[in-house]
Amino acid sequence: MHNRLPPLGSLRAFEAAARHLSFRRAANELNVTPAAISHQVKALEEFLGIKLFRRLVRGLELTSTGEASMGKLRDGFDALATAVEMMRTHETVGTLNITVAPSLAVKWLAPRIHGFVSAYPDVDVRVAASAGMIDGKRNGANAHLGDGDEPAIEIRFGEGDHPGHRVDRLFPVSVLPMCSPRLLDGEHGLHRPEQLRHHTLLHHDSVQIDGGGANWKSWLKSAGVDGVDVSRGPHFNHAVLALDAAIDGAGVVLSYPILASADLAAKRLVAPFPLSLPMTSAYHLVCADAISDHPRVAAFRNWLFDEARKDGPGVA
Repeated sequence: MHNRLPPLGSLRAFEAAARHLSFRRAANELNVTPAAISHQVKALEEFLGIKLFRRLVRGLELTSTGEASMGKLRDGFDALATAVEMMRTHETVGTLNITVAPSLAVKWLAPRIHGFVSAYPDVDVRVAASAGMIDGKRNGANAHLGDGDEPAIEIRFGEGDHPGHRVDRLFPVSVLPMCSPRLLDGEHGLHRPEQLRHHTLLHHDSVQIDGGGANWKSWLKSAGVDGVDVSRGPHFNHAVLALDAAIDGAGVVLSYPILASADLAAKRLVAPFPLSLPMTSAYHLVCADAISDHPRVAAFRNWLFDEARKDGPGVA
């Protein structure tokens, strides 16, 4: 008895040919030529030193040895397929830890995450909002395998400089003045940028810190407007707070349309002026090189970028 197994390809060719009693039909199933099936079966017979088929004028007939081995071989391939499926399924079942910049978590990811959960019901998604995901270049990336070797990934706002990590630019970011539609009416209704001098300016600090100059001062300069005091108005440490204040009519916010997409669509916010300024910072998906191809990470990456593309052109 041989101590080593014959090539898997020859066993697969024999199993298909024995099931169909035809080299031609076996070849169609395995997407090869009939000659290749015949060659594989002949090689198997030579390896074993026995005949498995009787070649007849009108087809094939199993020998007694071929007939006796057929059932066990079929069971073996079924068991092999089951084992491979178990390995594949195991890799997509488990926990995925996602840490996100707070405003993106609230305004963009949370309303959409049900789509990923529906597509991958066996993945236990855990989302954490952290201010440490803002200005990631200074803070560095922490994406790694979490407790119990569960993958952990991050969506960071910054310049995407994270050595030793895979960094995918999720989408570029620009800033645009937005306000409640109520501010479009009245004596000082917002129709021209110079009318901003009659309204409260709302600020959020991530624009000031990471905007690469994309703040109220630079926006007003690009709009050709003088005489607006950019030092006035309340400051917020998260964009969601500034956006909510604008929705309530507290003033005009210079913020990210990507975060306000649902509010703009629902007319809770309007953009009175079309001028937007690009920022040097952007949102990036960050994960350690060691887990960049992990099935759960890859599944989330693909889903995330599909969602990002829905928000229009310019999305990476």
